Amino acid sequence: MGEISEGLERLLYTQPVPSTTASRLKALLRWERGSTRQVAAVLGVSQRTVQRWVTRKAGGSRRPSARHEEAILDLVRARWQPRVRARRRAKAEEHGVVVHARARFGFWAGAGTSDDPRLRLITARLSGTVTRQMFAALDAGVGEKQHHLVLSRALGHAYFRDGGQRAHGLQVVLEDIDFIDFALL
Repeated sequence: MGEISEGLERLLYTQPVPSTTASRLKALLRWERGSTRQVAAVLGVSQRTVQRWVTRKAGGSRRPSARHEEAILDLVRARWQPRVRARRRAKAEEHGVVVHARARFGFWAGAGTSDDPRLRLITARLSGTVTRQMFAALDAGVGEKQHHLVLSRALGHAYFRDGGQRAHGLQVVLEDIDFIDFALL
């Protein structure tokens, strides 16, 4: 996942996703009412494998492979706070979000302007329409390049052209993101 995708995912959670594989397995077991068989079926492994992962005996517990840890993380993310995620997403798509980022921006403009990319700290409000476009790109599984394109257009309009009040014809290119965070309005 890229920076923008991760930022949009963080926006949807009120509590962070469990940070350890053991706590993620515990959450999966809670959602499946303690059934290691159900967790195994969802993950595509044997019931005994899941039992070994959650066993607390000395020398008896094994860690899942990197591939299985990634599958566990993906499954927990997909199931983590579904109603909260849906409400926060609907609010973001209706009212928009605030983006706070430090990124390198380049420009294409008329003669006499500097188009050298510069690192800028920007806080700007994005409309619900732009937020919907960003979530649609996230749902479609497009690459980070598409997210950069949508965000550079939106920030170009909101921040650099002051909502269409100045710098007509200025094209903004988002080249590199140092950090990015989104917040609900």
